[in-house]
Amino acid sequence: MEKINDIKIKTALEVLNSHDDSKLISHLNSCVHCGLCAKTCLYYLTIGDERFIPARKVELVSSIYRRYFTVMGKVLPALVSARKLDDKMIEEMVDLLYGGCVMCGRCVRHCSIGVDIEYVVRKGREMLAKMGYVPESLQSTVKAALETGNNMGISYEDFVDTIEWMEEELQEECNDPEARIPLNEPGKNVLYTLNPREPKFFPLSISAMAKVFYLAKESWTLSTNMYDVTNYAYFSSHPGEAKAIAQRMYDEMQNMKSGRLVLAECGHGVRSNRWEAPNYIEKGFFFEALTSVELIAEYIRKGRIRPDRERMKDAVTLHDPCNLARGSGIVEEQRYILKNCVSNFVEMTPHGTDNFCCGGGGGQLAMSEYNDRRLKIAELKVRQIRKTGAAIVVTPCHNCIDQLTQINVTYNLNIQIKTLAEIVADSLPVLKE
Repeated sequence: MEKINDIKIKTALEVLNSHDDSKLISHLNSCVHCGLCAKTCLYYLTIGDERFIPARKVELVSSIYRRYFTVMGKVLPALVSARKLDDKMIEEMVDLLYGGCVMCGRCVRHCSIGVDIEYVVRKGREMLAKMGYVPESLQSTVKAALETGNNMGISYEDFVDTIEWMEEELQEECNDPEARIPLNEPGKNVLYTLNPREPKFFPLSISAMAKVFYLAKESWTLSTNMYDVTNYAYFSSHPGEAKAIAQRMYDEMQNMKSGRLVLAECGHGVRSNRWEAPNYIEKGFFFEALTSVELIAEYIRKGRIRPDRERMKDAVTLHDPCNLARGSGIVEEQRYILKNCVSNFVEMTPHGTDNFCCGGGGGQLAMSEYNDRRLKIAELKVRQIRKTGAAIVVTPCHNCIDQLTQINVTYNLNIQIKTLAEIVADSLPVLKE
């Protein structure tokens, strides 16, 4: 890494010296070192190294705060464990805050006094991001989104070709040449988004959701200008880059004149767009933002789609994405959907807001530097899945889909992995035969 200098140090310390962020200062000074968070963390439970205890990550950031912003830290730093922001410290921060945390928030849920550990980690990442120390592979993903409009760098021509191909698949399945995947049609009720991994690697998930829209008779469209639900600057924690990406989605909602922004199956995409984006762009939404999970549940409740649960006999279990369940409070909707779409639903233990991360969160899937560590911490998820005896694992998040797909091979699970939209589409009888 490039050596630290006084300008970089000043830039990083500004994050800790913000007079607007009393929350950060409170949580930096609140940890009582009880150690309960250790038993919640994938890294500590699977690797066993005390460096990965969540409280240790908080201590990294708080030790810098003490060194530069408290009297004792300035005068007698060793006495209060105040640490200097130097090259050694930067290396440790990058390894633990980026490479040793999935930002799943499970430690926060179990903290004895409610320290928002995830928030402190994000602030530590923000310090690193502003100094230019984001892991290269993660930063390249952010850069692709900023330069091309989507994190996979998919060209306009390739995207349109994929959508037209999926539209043909939809027409064939629905036996209706009028079935469509509309592009760039303003004034529709719904502007739908995608995770770019869908057009790149999982196009059938696009046609699955399109089938749901078709049978629900929804007024909807995709935008070729801005369809990427992800915001990887949420993981790098660079506020300026996160704002730029969030602003594009806001602007496209204005351009398309849609009333509802429907966020595709992507945990951090939901959290970054629905909850963080108003903070990034410093304005409230003039439109409704909701997830495809909530929309599908709404369709079922209102009778706009009528799934046949007897079409799926295999045992199905559910992996709750961290940013959907713990981060956004969406827990019951996906269960309501599955109980209406499959005949044999089996819960993981634990599940819901206490579920373990799959190991791919926090930007880990975008950081090739930590691939071995990422697959190692998946051991807990592997044990969870095996205990259910399920043949199919469903998760409403493409980040989780990717991680589960990799651990399926690595650990020989021999399971099928599906998005929620795919399960719903499979359960829906076609109206025209």
